[in-house]
Amino acid sequence: MTCTNSRPRPLVLIVEDEPILRMNAVDMVEEAGFGALEAADATEAVQMLEAHLDITIVFSDIQMPRGVDGMKLAALIRDRWPPINIILTSGHFDGSHVDLPAHGMFFAKPYDERQVVAAMRRFAA
Repeated sequence: MTCTNSRPRPLVLIVEDEPILRMNAVDMVEEAGFGALEAADATEAVQMLEAHLDITIVFSDIQMPRGVDGMKLAALIRDRWPPINIILTSGHFDGSHVDLPAHGMFFAKPYDERQVVAAMRRFAA
């Protein structure tokens, strides 16, 4: 007998302007059993959010080019897509300087991948 899981994998959008860091984050997310999409900046992230209504978690760096940083992106997500959970990360801020939306968490870089994956699993439950 074949057992299939009828529940789709939660989909995580990774927003990171550094290609190596983005690739590492994609690997972390996929190895944890999630689906992964990538965006290099907030503009790409919004396009992905508009095209993929099944995104459940956004994992974003705070420092990004072209004017819209991760905190502004988080505020936009909170306003347009309130059910989406947000995980912000930065090597330049600590948690006390980050204004998180209701469904949000912050991890300082370098982050512990196990803690990030555990947070994603809690959000996806």
